[in-house]
Amino acid sequence: MDTLQECLKNVIDPELGVNIVDLGLIYDIDEHDGHVHVTMTLTTPGCPMHDMITSGVERALMELPKVGSVKVEIVWQPAWSPAQMSDAAKEQLGYLE
Repeated sequence: MDTLQECLKNVIDPELGVNIVDLGLIYDIDEHDGHVHVTMTLTTPGCPMHDMITSGVERALMELPKVGSVKVEIVWQPAWSPAQMSDAAKEQLGYLE
């Protein structure tokens, strides 16, 4: 899972300019026999970048040789909040001084 999560750090939220892992959008990554299921959320339910972000997740993971398929599930519970961001993301976005 660490390799999968590291790979997802290459997927950037285009509106915020921060990767989706540090934003705290990834809730779970399950891999079994080359099939990866990602459970994640977005910053808002009406996020206009929904398709771009989910496509980015699929594309990034499919680049790994051991991955044969990717399913991205968007969930809204628990709701995302800035508290889920890593300190690096908070600093980048001005939440930390």
